[in-house]
Amino acid sequence: KQCINAEYGDISDEFSQTILACKGNDTKIRIVLNKADKVTNQQLMRVYGALMWSLGKVLGTPEVARVYIGSFWDQPYSNDENRKLFEMEEEDLFKDIQSVPRGAIIRKLNDLIKRSRLAKTHSYIIAHLKNEMPAVFGKEAKQKQLINNLPAIFEQIQRATGLPAGDFPNIQEFSETLKKCDFSKFKPMNQAMVDALDKMISTELPRLMAQVPQDQEVFHEEYMRNLNKREGGALYDDDTTPFGLGETLDILNSAVPINDYQYEFEQLGPDADGKINGTQAKKPMQDSKLPNTTLKRIWALGDYDKDGKLDIREFSIVKHLIKLKLDGHELPVELPKIWLEGLEIDDFRR
Repeated sequence: KQCINAEYGDISDEFSQTILACKGNDTKIRIVLNKADKVTNQQLMRVYGALMWSLGKVLGTPEVARVYIGSFWDQPYSNDENRKLFEMEEEDLFKDIQSVPRGAIIRKLNDLIKRSRLAKTHSYIIAHLKNEMPAVFGKEAKQKQLINNLPAIFEQIQRATGLPAGDFPNIQEFSETLKKCDFSKFKPMNQAMVDALDKMISTELPRLMAQVPQDQEVFHEEYMRNLNKREGGALYDDDTTPFGLGETLDILNSAVPINDYQYEFEQLGPDADGKINGTQAKKPMQDSKLPNTTLKRIWALGDYDKDGKLDIREFSIVKHLIKLKLDGHELPVELPKIWLEGLEIDDFRR
């Protein structure tokens, strides 16, 4: 993965050399335009355009490079007018990373198929050259003639076998290689091996390809166990809420000051049951300018009964977690017991 700072957006000579050193591994490169929240929307457009122009010169490929834009940390955005864009780009990047194992398998299988077809074509060429050689006299002259006549020989083999033209080697490079060989020492083609190769290409490899998991099945089993999917609430959408590692801080050892958040909660218009839904809670939470990935973790902790709504106690916990995060502390893995004291915990569903 290559990360580029949006505050600068240029590609230095050293960075260009690093990218060029990755030639041949283009499918493994991921380009990230980081700290994109440090610039305005207009500045971001200019930086992105300049970056794409610079990458076009360095990469030298006809395909447009995929650049993921965002601010990839859990601190508040300096400028959140592109919040939705950053969230979508982050989601795309994570999906891309999750598909890497499957992509690697597909590339290896495709490479095996390609090499198998080239080996088959090569065997037909060698067999043809072997058969054209005289038994006793004029071997050297005949070999030179065959090398000079390679284009016609390739065309003849192609018509006789139906092999694709793309499976034949480069004539010039192949000619140079053949000049170092003695055609009379070539072994005759083993038809049984060619038939086995055909069977592998037409039957075995497609069967193996069918066993490759689809995109949605790529996720590692242990990773899936660490994801805690929640239903309901505007911040949940339809995705999963991963819990990161956190540490218990001394500041978590005091009770949540519910009275500090009472007025703000009432201004949001709770329902008859004294609760607000995810849509009502979304804006005051996003006012913190924390990334949605962080807000999802906060919601998952605060929505203790997992009903997709917040009462005053849960709302106070959410706001307190936001305050802790803005003060530079890590989020806890689970709520401290002192925060739950006095709550009707028996009514909650773990």
